[in-house]
Amino acid sequence: MTYFGTDGIRQPAEEFTPEFLAKIVKGLVDYAGDEIKVLIGGDTRESSEWILADLETALETFGLEYGNVGVLPTPGINYCFFNMGFDFAIDVTASHNPYTDNGIKIFERGKNYGQKLSEEGCETIEKALSAELSYAPASTSLREDLHADALELYTKHLTDYLGDADFSELKLGMDCANGATSVINKTIFEQFGAQVSLIHADPEYGTKINHNCGSTHLESLQELVTKNHLDFGIAFDGDGDRCLLVDAKGNVVDGDQTIAILAQFFNLNSIAITVMANQGLINWAKENHITTEITPVGDSNVFAAMREKHIEIGGEQSGHTILPGEPTGDGMLTALMITKAVVSSGKTLTSLANVITKSPQVILNMSATKEQKAALKTADSVKKILLDYNKKLESLSGRLLVRPSGTEPLIRITMWGNDEQKINDLANELKQELEETL
Repeated sequence: MTYFGTDGIRQPAEEFTPEFLAKIVKGLVDYAGDEIKVLIGGDTRESSEWILADLETALETFGLEYGNVGVLPTPGINYCFFNMGFDFAIDVTASHNPYTDNGIKIFERGKNYGQKLSEEGCETIEKALSAELSYAPASTSLREDLHADALELYTKHLTDYLGDADFSELKLGMDCANGATSVINKTIFEQFGAQVSLIHADPEYGTKINHNCGSTHLESLQELVTKNHLDFGIAFDGDGDRCLLVDAKGNVVDGDQTIAILAQFFNLNSIAITVMANQGLINWAKENHITTEITPVGDSNVFAAMREKHIEIGGEQSGHTILPGEPTGDGMLTALMITKAVVSSGKTLTSLANVITKSPQVILNMSATKEQKAALKTADSVKKILLDYNKKLESLSGRLLVRPSGTEPLIRITMWGNDEQKINDLANELKQELEETL
């Protein structure tokens, strides 16, 4: 059985039983041996608290040395495990999913940074998850809380990367999704002089994470920015590895626009993006003689292309942006660098984002079981439907992408074209046909 999707393991929180977690640890031992040191941490969903506790027990039972940083953004956990001398990090998070879900992301040491667990490591853990395990939990000894040390280390990394900056002329809005960035929130921006209005920044374990807030629900941030005449707003997802923005007019600035803004800021001549990217970004890159590498969906695919092709910036429309020298998307760092780009340019975020002329695009989600996701790839009736709609889009200079989500029980339908109303109608027709067929 396959457990790892495009971003680790993700499933309903109650499925992370003590035995399931023990099997993950067993798989890690099978992969790397029993001398490894493991750092654990996660986001603010209520299940993260008890999953971290059960992971401590499992690590203790298998005799591994470990540390717990508690609530910390995913990129912070990745940065800290590597720089604190640990061999692996287990990050307990379901990112932008509702609090009823949870997940596991695992990082291992690369040459110069922490990186997502290799395919071999994932396969070894999946074998352990599918095998029987006789598990007798050991009692857990009192462990030192590493949260304060890790938060300080990660914050220093952010400020060092940013360098000299003066945000004192800016009034910003910030939405932390009641997630992991709540432990940092506006403080780092205030260090550089910004005035920040903060919403949805509860750092406690609970049920608030991503609920009508954060990068998947921008309405309250848009209202905050426009009503208070702020320069722009920043929204993170639950684990803080992605960032979307809202300009002074309430318009969304997505990951495609972020990549263009920062590619210009860093004066780069190549970008790595996914098949989900808006045609406007591709057109902009071509017009500016910027090489474009297009990858499958998933920030790990983007980073692999960046490493192979020596590309310094890449990311996804959803807000994952991998900056020069970084091994993974970092929402807080992206927000800081966008703010620095605004200040350095002397322009508004609206002006910077308008460098791209976005093409009409519609994204629809339909609920889907694992069986329906599998049928999407194999059923002849589905192939015929998709072929028909691709032909319909030819007259609209459009394209179509239908794919199973790697993180949620959904099938995502994305359609591009030169007529927004027509592609909206076609996308909804396609969704209805797929629902009936599957």
